[in-house]
Formats: sequence, structure tokens, C-alpha cells
Amino acid sequence: MTHGNSSCKNDISVAVVPLDISFGDTNANLRAATESVKRLDGTHDIIVLPELFSTGYANNPGAMHELAETDNGITMDAVREMAACSKAAVTGSMAASGSNGMCYNRAFFVEPDGHATFYDKRHLFSLSREGEIFGKGTETPPVIRFRGWNVALSVCYDLRFPAWMRNRAYAYDIMLLPANWPMARVYALEHLLIARAIENQAPIVCSNRGGRDDYGIYDGCSFAFDHMGMPAFQDSGTTATFSLESIRAARKRFPAANDADNFDFGL
Repeated sequence: MTHGNSSCKNDISVAVVPLDISFGDTNANLRAATESVKRLDGTHDIIVLPELFSTGYANNPGAMHELAETDNGITMDAVREMAACSKAAVTGSMAASGSNGMCYNRAFFVEPDGHATFYDKRHLFSLSREGEIFGKGTETPPVIRFRGWNVALSVCYDLRFPAWMRNRAYAYDIMLLPANWPMARVYALEHLLIARAIENQAPIVCSNRGGRDDYGIYDGCSFAFDHMGMPAFQDSGTTATFSLESIRAARKRFPAANDADNFDFGL
């Protein structure tokens, strides 16, 4: 668990920003993300951008490596600015260059004070050759303490692996999932999200990209579910509010985590 935060809230508001990403045009994507965040009403605690929001994805190792940045590049500079201006944490993922010469699909959680937590996607989608482009993450999903909530991160395809996302001893209160998941598999996406929410007794918010690319159409593929697996988006279809008191009460009534198996990934 990383970085304390003294401001505790029972109700937390989460917004998704389903961008129509222009492949390879980092500057245009950052402008679009910044403008979308500015259009929010300023009441949100967390803003979730899509997976690889600043570049998009192509199964071309050379192209993706060319687009990869360090953790102090223009993408993270823009994200820190978004977080500071909105007074909300901003999360998503980017193509990141590692010190070992590898490239990673790196999730970030940037708080309004600029503090950043990172997580490299563990499960790489073989059908699109993602494993030939990015290195596999070697750390389990981080949990960040933010405004009294324990917030966990995973990325897209991680969703299909329930043991990886297991909420052991109720370590997290909410899971955030930046994604690039096409409409052709939206039935699976929706029902896997519901399953993860129910089995972990924690809300889950998936911010998918919008528009289309060579791999499919993405519009309408962002979701939010509460700790019971019930739809949580409000009228706008992009914002959800969750109650920590309700989550804790449900866990007290039905403490399923007490009966879970213990296991070690051996990373």
C-alpha cells in the first residue's frame, strides 16, 4: 500500500473518459484528454482514462517502442497537470520505456499533489501480439490509500484472471481498470466485470477507449459496477458514486474473504 492521504471520504465519485484515440499522435491525444477532463464538473475524486490513452495500440513493435516514454515524459507531465487542475486523482495507462531497454504497458495513478504510483500490465494479449511488444509486469496490482479508500489498479486483459485480481483480506475497496476492449467481446467484458465485483465485494470501474481502430469498435464499452455487481453509472453514463460504509456493511454481513484460499504467485 502506498502514499497516505489525510482527507477521508465516505462517498467517492469516479468518472471515466472514453477517448477516441488517434494512433501515434501523442500531442493530439493529450489535448483531447485534457479538454475532456476540463469539461467535467469538478466534483470527482478519481478520473479514469483508457488503456494506452496517449498513443493507442498497434501490433508493430518498432512503432510502439518509438512512441514509448519515460515516467517523466510529456504524457506524465500532462497527467500531473490534469490531476492538479481537477483536484482529482487521474489514472490510465501509457507506453513506457523501462531502464532495461524494455517497453511496458504501464498503468499510473497520479494524485493532485503529483505523487504517482505505477503498475506494469501483467497479462499481455497474445492475439494482438502484445507480448512481443511489451515486457510482462512482475509486481502484483498496487493498492493506493486515497481519501480514505484503498484503490487498486489492473489493466484490461488482467480482468480475465480472477486469482490475479483477488481481493485478499479485503485489501482494496475499489478496482480501476483502464481498457482497450472492443465491442466484439463486450458481453465477456461486462460479465467478467460483474463477476470480479461480486467475488471481491468491491466496486470496479472500467474506462474503455472510444471510436475505432484496426481491432474493432469501442464506443459504449465503459462500465461501472458496485460491490454487489449492480450497474453504478448515473444518468451521464460516465460517472459513478460509491459508499465505503455500504461496502463495509456488506462485507460484515457476508464475510466471504474469510473463506478464501491462500496462494502465492511466486513472482
